[in-house]
Order: sequence, then structure tokens, then C-alpha cells
Amino acid sequence: MNIVKVNIKKAGYLENQAIIENIEFEIPNGELVGLIGANGAGKSTTIQAIMNTAPFMEGECDIKTYGYIPERPIIYEYFTLSEHIDFLIRTLNQDEAQLRKRAEELCKVFRLERKLHEYPTNFSKGMQQKVMLILALTPTYDFYILDEPFMGLDPQAIRKLIQIIEDYKNNGAAILMSTHALDTAEKICDQFVLIHNGTVLKKGTLKELQRYKDEPLLDIFDDLIEEAEHEHI
Repeated sequence: MNIVKVNIKKAGYLENQAIIENIEFEIPNGELVGLIGANGAGKSTTIQAIMNTAPFMEGECDIKTYGYIPERPIIYEYFTLSEHIDFLIRTLNQDEAQLRKRAEELCKVFRLERKLHEYPTNFSKGMQQKVMLILALTPTYDFYILDEPFMGLDPQAIRKLIQIIEDYKNNGAAILMSTHALDTAEKICDQFVLIHNGTVLKKGTLKELQRYKDEPLLDIFDDLIEEAEHEHI
């Protein structure tokens, strides 16, 4: 798969009310791009437009297959964890033995191997998030979209997820991650796209965004937002 190119001219929920405009950036193979912005900035709409699930979108994001971790877990009420995995495998055109082996490995990584015959609707929020991680990361894709993947995870699970992300990058996957965990994003992302008021405010590597040596991402974020708000007063 070639580099993932995002070119959204406008997108939203009603044709005459665009939520985002002129969103352009690239996600190179083997890199993790952090999509950051305040609540309501347009990150979720950007992700929906990339996945072609936004009600309307003008532009081009030629993405055919991808792994997706939603911001809120999507759980089937009457499926056990094992049945969620079985259902996923039946929908994919990938090697079944490899998929089952990978699912088993991920269940062990996230300590859910003893919960296979239980219902995820009864799990804690963090455990439900782990179910989403297992389902999204079991198949092999060239592109993954992670929407707030650390939400509800304990520190050990966060560490393990970071290692998985690194492994997938090393295997050439392009990864887009929307997150508010800027301290973590600063350490693991290769590039950043800062969205504000529905458009790209700034993008680049941490070094390109820094105005002085070792400036933390949180300070960069705060200053850029404050400057943008000041310009509109």
C-alpha cells in the first residue's frame, strides 16, 4: 500500500453545514501520526470522513481496508468474547488459523484469556476497551485508525499497546491516532496534525513544531490554540 493521503475539502452531517474544511495530511508507511485537538475541534468528523462514514464529504481518501478502534466500545449484547472473535474471523478474507492464533495472543497480552466465555457487556470500561483492541488488531492491515485507544486502560495495558503499535509500525503499517493523552503522544508519534475549529492549524514532527529546545507538546498545543483564539477576537 502506498502512503495514506487525506484530502478532505469539506465534510459534516448536513451538506450546507460543514464541520471540517481543508484537512490535508499524509500518513507514511511505518509511521504513527497523532491527530490532536480540543473537544469539538473536528477530530472525530475527520476520522469519519477518512473511513467514508461521514454523512457527506467532498474530497478524497482512497482507503479500502483498515483496522479501527472506536472511541466508544461497540459490543454485541448477546455475544461472549469468544463469539465476538469468531464473528470477526468469519467476516474476513484472511487466514483463519493465523487470525485465531493472533487473537489468542492478544487475549493473553491484555489478560482476557480467562474471559472468553463471558459477556463483554458485563466487563468494566477498561476491559471493554481491551476487547476493541483485540478485535481491531487481530487482522493484518496496512492502515490502522485508533480513536482515543488509551481510554480506560490501566498503565500495564497502555505499555503493552504502545509496544504493539511499535511492532506494527516496524512491519510497515501506517497508523493514525486521535488522542488527548499528549504526554504519551509526544513520546510515540512520528508526526502531529493539530486540528482547531474544523481545519488544520499546524502539522509536522515534534521538532518542527517546537519553538525552543525540549518544548513539551502540551505547551505547544496550548500556545497554538491561544494564538488562534486571539487572532479571532
